[in-house]
Amino acid sequence: MIPLFDQSFLFLRHGETAHNRAGIIAGSTDVPLNAEGLAQAEAAADLLAGVQIAAIWSSPQIRARVTAEAVAARHGLPVRLLPGLAERNWGIWEEQPYGALVRDMVPPGGEGPGAFQSRVTAALATVTPPFPVLIVGHSGTARVLGALLCPGVELPRFANAVPVLWQREQEEGEAPDWSLRVLGAAELADPLLATYRPR
Repeated sequence: MIPLFDQSFLFLRHGETAHNRAGIIAGSTDVPLNAEGLAQAEAAADLLAGVQIAAIWSSPQIRARVTAEAVAARHGLPVRLLPGLAERNWGIWEEQPYGALVRDMVPPGGEGPGAFQSRVTAALATVTPPFPVLIVGHSGTARVLGALLCPGVELPRFANAVPVLWQREQEEGEAPDWSLRVLGAAELADPLLATYRPR
């Protein structure tokens, strides 16, 4: 039972890092935002300033935490750190080009896909009211959310510091149906724009 999944919630991947820009695996390496990433975090904070957020939960890694803090400052909220939301440990593949990464393997000295999903799932299960919440994490966090809410569906890669609404809909007597909505300035004016509904 994951209380977070009883309602819609927001997700935000951290802003850009030098590793992202260069196509290098960061994983558990605690790399900071670059100048572009800092600007992206502020832009996301501006975008979400008028959106209802009751709590902000974040990976403790600096790239996620600083992104979360930008949004939190607009809402007068603390950032609640969840160690279990940290990016997957890629072992000896960290600091290597993205091409070295094989997602369904256990990297030497790192974390296997099952262990990573279990860790993130356990962390998400500890997110408690008040709702609605913003979860700030990593591309790996987004993949786990996709596996839990839209199993068997290949979701698009989440861009740096672009807010996404995980929207929960449920008809009486039926299982919940989840859709993704990428939030942007145009989207806020037209809620039908940039919608991705896995089926």
